[in-house]
Amino acid sequence: MKLLIDTDPGVDDALAILMAFDCAEVVGLTIAAGNVGQAHTLANALRLVDLVGAETPVFAGCAGPLVLPEADAAFVHGADGFGDTGYTRSMRQPSNEHAALAIIRLSQEHAGELVLVALGPLTNLALALRLDPSLPERIQRLVIMGGAVNGRGNTARVPAEFNIGFDPEAAHIVFGSWTRFELVDWEATMRHGLGYDDFERWLAADSPRASFYAAISRKTRSWARSRERERMLAADALAMAVALDPAIVTSSRSLHAAVELGGALTRGATVVDWENRQRKQANADIVLEVNQERFEAMVASALGAS
Repeated sequence: MKLLIDTDPGVDDALAILMAFDCAEVVGLTIAAGNVGQAHTLANALRLVDLVGAETPVFAGCAGPLVLPEADAAFVHGADGFGDTGYTRSMRQPSNEHAALAIIRLSQEHAGELVLVALGPLTNLALALRLDPSLPERIQRLVIMGGAVNGRGNTARVPAEFNIGFDPEAAHIVFGSWTRFELVDWEATMRHGLGYDDFERWLAADSPRASFYAAISRKTRSWARSRERERMLAADALAMAVALDPAIVTSSRSLHAAVELGGALTRGATVVDWENRQRKQANADIVLEVNQERFEAMVASALGAS
């Protein structure tokens, strides 16, 4: 399997990226701002490539949303996105090619083969679509982590999930341009959390990946416990599991999904036509349930704990 990952690392993205390198060929990482500013997300991506010993190219993309500025999630991930651990930065350099152009070029070089996994705001992908509207024809699958299909988001605008809410215009472009994509939303993430004791055991594995991830996720894990969450939520890891192993999905619905661009309370909300009232063609295969045991096994393996 050949993966192209559009991402904004981010502690949660880091786990998903480790999962990808564990069992697939990653042809590129295209980097946007989101969880933190792009200077940090880019540095974090380069460090992850070092960690796994790969030569995967990293492409810097959009440094902010297409239209309106939006707050990041540094309060969860740390100011640097990796828990403020002060890790040693990579000596490698990103490519000079812009992420949007890289998405287009790689889709041409691997036409019909690429699984594109979008783990962050959809800014880079939206720009690529504006430059080349034929892009979806060359992508085998698009898996998006984003949205809250029943309005239980995780931002101050209650119905909005972070990735979609960070750049609603970009999400609007992608949702409206792609004939069919797979959507792993925040509510699915809440149904498929990871037990804290299991997660701590995996992080204790004798593995450089486990040690590194234990360090960068310490602040996030503490924040999650302080919020009295019953389980550790790993949204990007869940989306990556679906991308790597489609058979892990045990329940899904194919429906039409759109993104709200206005509204003081609803900007960035993902609106799903559950009853097909608009009579529009389904564009989203919405993941409802996955095989939890297989998901957890993939996470443990990525950390070198199995």
